Amino acid sequence: MAFAKTPEGLLTKDEYDTCLGKLKFHDGLPDGDTIQKVYDNLDRSRATSVFLDMIPLASVEALRTGFVEVGCDACHKVVLFEKLMDSHSLFLTGNTDTVYVASILTLGTDGPTVIEVPGGAGPGTVNDAFFRFVNDMGGPGPDKGAGGKYLIVAPGYEGKLPEGYHVFHSPTYTNFVVNRGFLKDGRPDSAAANWKAGLKIYPLARAGNPPKMEFINVSGKVMNTIHSNDFHFFKEVDDVIQREPIEFLDPELRGRLKAIGIEKGKPFAPDERMTRLLKEGVAIGNATARAMCFAPRGACRMYSEDSEWLTFYAGWDYQWLEQGARNLDARTRYFYLATLNTPAMVLKMVGVGSQYALLARDGKHQYLDGGKCYSLTLPPNVPAKDFWSVVIYDAQHRSMLQTEQVSPGRNSVRHPDIKPNSDGSVTIWFAPSAPEGKEGNWIQTIPEKTWFMLLRVYGPTEAWFDKSWRPGEVQEEPEMSRKRKGAP
Repeated sequence: MAFAKTPEGLLTKDEYDTCLGKLKFHDGLPDGDTIQKVYDNLDRSRATSVFLDMIPLASVEALRTGFVEVGCDACHKVVLFEKLMDSHSLFLTGNTDTVYVASILTLGTDGPTVIEVPGGAGPGTVNDAFFRFVNDMGGPGPDKGAGGKYLIVAPGYEGKLPEGYHVFHSPTYTNFVVNRGFLKDGRPDSAAANWKAGLKIYPLARAGNPPKMEFINVSGKVMNTIHSNDFHFFKEVDDVIQREPIEFLDPELRGRLKAIGIEKGKPFAPDERMTRLLKEGVAIGNATARAMCFAPRGACRMYSEDSEWLTFYAGWDYQWLEQGARNLDARTRYFYLATLNTPAMVLKMVGVGSQYALLARDGKHQYLDGGKCYSLTLPPNVPAKDFWSVVIYDAQHRSMLQTEQVSPGRNSVRHPDIKPNSDGSVTIWFAPSAPEGKEGNWIQTIPEKTWFMLLRVYGPTEAWFDKSWRPGEVQEEPEMSRKRKGAP
């Protein structure tokens, strides 16, 4: 009787050398030590995957808890950066250039919720509990900047909806609402007054007698809105899973959560072994996210391969889709650095909105060192119809660098003391203390602390999009560094 010969590639060898150590088999059957190793590795790797996948979700949850801690515990209570944001607060790459006003919707409690946006307001957006886009308001939204009434509806709602609203259905009960107002003559007063006079948020059920708006001025106040990077991250995720409808995540994502003990309707109570593996998994996940942010692979460079300027949106799609496939690394990278998701941030809108570029290394491809002196030259005719800004951030918490300057940036309309060069270019200086004669162009850094920067252009012109204009690379100025230290 003839039998088919087993191809070599189908056979399991008796022993393999791997990163897990030796894996041993007896005629294809794993021994006890191998079984333990591979299950530990599986649970650890799933923990890492959950961390990378759930950064958007944990980030919204951190915003929600941060808002509640400053009194923003109902939809009609909103945080307002009346005098702009500064480094007292921890917000992922927040800026010092626009007047933020934001709130958290709790559709599960309030039901359909109304957002009345005043005319002349800046762009606004609603995102769900996974930082997925729900709708735009203001200029990018259906009101086109004229103002209007929006109605955000909870998942599963079957009641009758009234006429006269821009209606959007959210997949989650929790939603993050943020609007921006632009500076006028370099000041935030006009935008803040516009929000106070015209923004209204209230449950539809109370439309006949809406609660009075409460604007909580958080300029200069200490608050934290950033998710954890340790074991507590999984508790943040579990809180969201327990609160939201089960369908808001697809079965694949829910399956990975369940595999590490996070499941709707059940307590998250990992045993000693699983806790150890979760801690290892989140440590690896955190390291991976940081590599993606500051040493990214793929199409993240704004210009040539030798330039350190990076884009936020690899692939230039707000859903991170490339030929029908989601670029998971690009999504993780974005939400580890930033908040808010809207198509308006990637659309080519000449003269409208804002565009961004990130830089974390100097012209010699070294991380930026807070103890050194650097310069950045912006060539003449920065492609910004409205204004441009440079803001620097702490690489640890990805929020503004906390220095004596409080607002660690330079803005072409807020800082009239910025001095251009003779050719019309502008050089910005970065150092722990101001180089002599450069005070108006100086942003303070901290010795022994790394940092990165964002260049923003508001009202980007064609030269930004066709890349006929590009910023210089950051250059270390060793002579300035020696003078600052008093070296001969």
